[in-house]
Amino acid sequence: MVGTSAVIEWISSAVNGKDVADVRFDPTVVVAEPVPAVVKSDGGDEEKKREIVLGRNIHTSSFSVTEPDADDDSTGDKEAYMASVLARYRKTLTDRTKYHLGYPYNLDFDYGALTQLQHFSINNLGDPFIESNYGVHSRQFEVGVLDWFARLWDIEKDQYWGYITNCGTEGNLHGILVGREVFPEGILYASKESHYSVFKAARMYRMEREKVGTLLNGEIDCADFKVKLLANKDKPAIINVNIGTTVKGAVDDLDLVIKTLEDCGFSHDRFYIHCDGALFGLMMPFVKRAPKVTFKKPIGSVSVSGHKFVGCPMPCGVQLTRLEHINALSRNVEYLASRDATIMGSRNGHAPLFLWYTLNRKGYKGFQKEVQKCLRNAHYLKGRLIGAGISAMLNELSSTVVFERPKDEEFVRKWQLACERNMAHVVVMPSVTVDKLDHFLDELVDARSIWYKDDNVKPPCLASDIGSQNCCCPQHRVVS
Repeated sequence: MVGTSAVIEWISSAVNGKDVADVRFDPTVVVAEPVPAVVKSDGGDEEKKREIVLGRNIHTSSFSVTEPDADDDSTGDKEAYMASVLARYRKTLTDRTKYHLGYPYNLDFDYGALTQLQHFSINNLGDPFIESNYGVHSRQFEVGVLDWFARLWDIEKDQYWGYITNCGTEGNLHGILVGREVFPEGILYASKESHYSVFKAARMYRMEREKVGTLLNGEIDCADFKVKLLANKDKPAIINVNIGTTVKGAVDDLDLVIKTLEDCGFSHDRFYIHCDGALFGLMMPFVKRAPKVTFKKPIGSVSVSGHKFVGCPMPCGVQLTRLEHINALSRNVEYLASRDATIMGSRNGHAPLFLWYTLNRKGYKGFQKEVQKCLRNAHYLKGRLIGAGISAMLNELSSTVVFERPKDEEFVRKWQLACERNMAHVVVMPSVTVDKLDHFLDELVDARSIWYKDDNVKPPCLASDIGSQNCCCPQHRVVS
C-alpha cells in the first residue's frame, strides 16, 4: 500500500516538474494562464511590438502524462487526482468563456441529448452518398444536413455534392481544389483580406495566384480585380469570394465579381467561384436587403463553419459543390467500398449529429431571430464605443465590430480579442449578451483612462484602416 505522503510527492512531481502543493487542492479554483511579458520596442519600428516572438508567445503550461503505478491499490488515488485536474480545467473553461469576444464562435448550446452517443466511434469515411463497408457511421444525418443547406443555397438534390468537413479551412481547401481540378491551369484570385487558408491552398496546390486589393471596408476592389483579370485573359480564373472577411466582416459583392468576369471576356465555362461563408454564410440569408448567395448564379461551391454561428463543441463545417464538378476530383477506393472525394479520409461522424440536432431545433425562423439579435447588439456596441470616443466601424451586413486596439496586451488576452495592426474586433454572436458587452465596455473605458491619462500618450489613428469618418483619434476628432 502506497502511503498518502508518497502519493502527494508523486503528484507534486507529475505536473510540469513543479509543486502542486497538495492532492486536496480546491477544484473550484480557476487555473490562471500565464500572461507573457510584452516584448519592448526599441522605439524604431512600430510593427516589432506585434511580431510572433517565441519568448512571448510560447505556451508554457502543461499537464504531464505519467504511467500508472504498478500497485493496483494506488489506482484510486490517481483517479482522484485526474478528476481534480479535470474539475479545475472545467472551471478554467467556464472562466475563459465569460471573456470570449474576439473570435466568431457561438458558445450558447446544449447537446445533453447526444451524450448517449459518446460511447460510439462514429466515422463517416468515404463519400457521404455511397454506403461503405464500415457500418458505424452517421451518413443518414450528414445527408440530411447537406440537403438543408442545399435548399438554403437553391440547388436541387440531384445537382449537388457535399460533405461535412472538420473545419472551415477544410471547406476552403476543398472548394479551391475542385476549382483547380476543373481548371488545372487556372489562376487563383483572392482579396488581400481573405482568410489565410485561401493562400495556404495556393501554396499547397502550387497554384499561380493574384492577391487583389480591397476597399476601405474590406470588400474586394473589383477595379483592381479587373486589372489583374485582363493581364491574364489567356488563363481560366478561380475566384475566392468572401461572405464576411476575417477581420472586418466585409461581404464581397458576388454580383459585381461575376459582372467583372463577364466584362473581361470570361464566359461561365472559364471561371470557378468558391464562396467562403465561414461565419456569415449562414447569417446573410436571414438579413434583409442582403445579396443572395445561390447556385442559381454561376458559382462552383460554398462552405460554412458549423462551430461558428450554429455553435458546436468541436470544429466542423459544410461544403457544397456542383455534382458535375466532383468527378474531376474523386477516385474509387476498393478498401472502403466507396469513393474518395474529400480532403480527409476519416471524418468526424459526431459532427453531423450536432448540426442535425441544432438545425431541427432552430430551423430557418430560429436562425433568423438569432441573426437579428446579433446585428442589433453589434449596432449597440458600435454606438457605445463611438459615444465613449473610441474609433469603431461596423459593416452594414456584419456583426463584426472593428475598433481601436487596446494598448495593454493583458487586456487583449483577457477578453481574447483578435487584433491586426491598430485594429481589434468583437464578433457579436448569439452567446454575446448586452450585459457582457456592457462589462467589456466599462472595463475598456476604465482602462483607457489609465492608458491615456498622460497627454503625451495618444490613442492610435485608425483612419487608414476604417476611414477618417470612423476614427476618433485626437486629430480626426478635432476635424469632425
